[in-house]
Amino acid sequence: MAVSATKDNFKENTQGTMTLVDFWAPWCAPCKMMEPVLDQLEQQYGKQIKFVKFNVDDSQDIAMEYKVMSIPSLVVFNEGVAKEKVTGVYPKDKLSKYLDKKIEQLEK
Repeated sequence: MAVSATKDNFKENTQGTMTLVDFWAPWCAPCKMMEPVLDQLEQQYGKQIKFVKFNVDDSQDIAMEYKVMSIPSLVVFNEGVAKEKVTGVYPKDKLSKYLDKKIEQLEK
């Protein structure tokens, strides 16, 4: 199960080789659509990627810092640094190919 980050532990939770942060909110219907997809991807990539959820209602400052203007947004972090962001609802296959590419880039 994905780690739930707060404004107090966000930096700590984005450390590591590859972290995928799901910026979401409980009232967001597209976020609810993405939840089962991300759960499946976490089962598939759990050993290679750390999955983190961040509720934007808890801290708009963090969302603004990473230029999250709409949700759901997925931000890829490497060693605590935001590298890339994708926004919107994506099918599992498309996100899986995206994550494979990100893992391959990190291994180079």
